[in-house]
Amino acid sequence: MPAARPRRRRAALKIALVTGASRGIGLAVADALYAGGMHVVRLARSLVDRSADRRNDVRCDLTDQRDAERAIARVITVVGLPDIIVNNAGMFFIKSLAETTYDDFTTTLTTNLTSAFLVAHALVPKMVQRGSGHLVTIGSISDYIGFSGSTAYAASKFGLRGMHEVIRQETAKSGVRTTLISPGPVDTDIWDAVDPDSKPGFTKRKDMMRAEDIAAAVVYAVTQPDHVAVTEIRLLPSVYTPRG
Repeated sequence: MPAARPRRRRAALKIALVTGASRGIGLAVADALYAGGMHVVRLARSLVDRSADRRNDVRCDLTDQRDAERAIARVITVVGLPDIIVNNAGMFFIKSLAETTYDDFTTTLTTNLTSAFLVAHALVPKMVQRGSGHLVTIGSISDYIGFSGSTAYAASKFGLRGMHEVIRQETAKSGVRTTLISPGPVDTDIWDAVDPDSKPGFTKRKDMMRAEDIAAAVVYAVTQPDHVAVTEIRLLPSVYTPRG
């Protein structure tokens, strides 16, 4: 008689920390993990500090090293060391190389890449020491394909992929799992300023994925049995216009 397969792990009693969780993908991920029974800690600069049943909101500017370290230390003290980290905080705009200013470039890298480093640097070594944990990085189609008008964004997302893959190598066999989720266009408010419906070559908003689709991918990855590592997930709308 074949041995029974391990059941999928339930999310109950796990602590999940989600960055950039006040809106868009981050909010959808936080809500989905909460619905799955986790204690969810949301980090974002627009949040107000508050606590409720299985939920903590922490106001934090992850582009500021001291603020990030203070907030993470508080999470560990008040809630505990997270079992799951979802590095999601980010920004997006479309400008050509000629239009991109130094401030545009450095702000994008700080928001999209350095903030993820600060969170991972503070928490992943502690997960390794404990022997368990899961780091989820929300990347982008722009972490493996370059698009015109995305000089700063692509640099940040390719960098995020590189950092994530190094962390994967460094945590191998430690009990800490890593997942990179790279979605194509998702209909959130980051597209408001771009107005893709009025531009040729862009996927129309009605055809884009929803934030809940990305959240479902996160839930899938983090609820697999311990012997299964979902290393990468790439998602695209079924109706997709690949711009140049």
